[in-house]
Amino acid sequence: MAGDPLCDRDYEALATFRYELRRFVRFSEEAAIAAGLTPQHYQVLLTLRASPDGAMLVGALAGRLLLRPHSTTELVNRLEKLGLVERHHAPDDRRKVHVAISAQGRAAITSLAAHHRAELRRMRPMLERLLGSM
Repeated sequence: MAGDPLCDRDYEALATFRYELRRFVRFSEEAAIAAGLTPQHYQVLLTLRASPDGAMLVGALAGRLLLRPHSTTELVNRLEKLGLVERHHAPDDRRKVHVAISAQGRAAITSLAAHHRAELRRMRPMLERLLGSM
C-alpha cells in the first residue's frame, strides 16, 4: 500500500531493482550495437514487430518511443535507407504515414529479441525475489 512506511529492505530492493534495470538497458544497447544497429533502431524494430500487423502510424510509433513525431520521422528515414522499414501512405488520407517492419527488419530483430528474452529469463528469479520482498 502506498501509505505504508518504507523500511531499509524496501530501499535496498528499490535500489537493486533500479540497478538491474540499468544493467538490462546497457545489455540491450550493447547487443544492438554488436548486431550493427543503434539502440534506437532496435527499439523501433521491436515496437513495430510487437504491433499486431507489424505497422504503426508515425504518431503512434512516436508515442510508444516517447519521442516527438518529427524525431521519429527522422529515425524512420534512417531505417528506411537501411531497408529495415517501409513507409506507406494511407489511401484515404495521405497525411497519415504507416511505418512497417520489412523482411530485412524482421530478420534483424529475431536474433536480438531472442538474446533479450534469454537475458530477461536469467534476471527473472532475482526480479521475483525483489518484488516479493516489497
